[in-house]
Amino acid sequence: MTLLIVAITAVVSILAFNRPDMMDKFQFNASKVVHKNEYYRLVSHGFVHANWEHLIVNMIVLFSFGRAVENYFTYGFEKMASVYFLILYFGGMIISNAYALYKHRNNYYYNAVGASGAVSAVLFAAIFFEPWDKVYFFGIVPVPGIVFAGLYLAYSYYMGRKESDNVAHDAHFLGAVFGFVFPILLNARLLERFMDKLFMLI
Repeated sequence: MTLLIVAITAVVSILAFNRPDMMDKFQFNASKVVHKNEYYRLVSHGFVHANWEHLIVNMIVLFSFGRAVENYFTYGFEKMASVYFLILYFGGMIISNAYALYKHRNNYYYNAVGASGAVSAVLFAAIFFEPWDKVYFFGIVPVPGIVFAGLYLAYSYYMGRKESDNVAHDAHFLGAVFGFVFPILLNARLLERFMDKLFMLI
């Protein structure tokens, strides 16, 4: 499932790089969602990206951690694994823009693209299942997943409040929180497993 999502996203994003009309049609625009009922934008924006760097980083993270999450779901939920993974991914995509949907509902000029919220959900689900596994910061520096999670949330919250760049940090934050909570919603006993894993090395 992860590989299929990566492949489709890559193809659509590459096509949209040279198609401004396609980018305009797919991107998240809260005003058009609310006032023109273009609800498909809640999902379509995750299949287009701003540039090659944006696309490549998101797809590398998704491919790296998505397969692990699929394995956890297969072990824990068997036949429902693929369904739950899709709910995690697309749920993260939608939930991550919930705040922006409200905040920018009357701002026609606010647009956003990329699967970062959904990818954050997958990344944090992986951290939930194995909190001490290493996450390679900038692809180089190994950091325990749970430490990375804390730093990521703090940074996303801080930058979201500053609003000093064109990155949707609130989407990263909300997607990450959703990804962490989602396994618990599926099975509350997984929280106990997480706590056991967390304190195993402390």
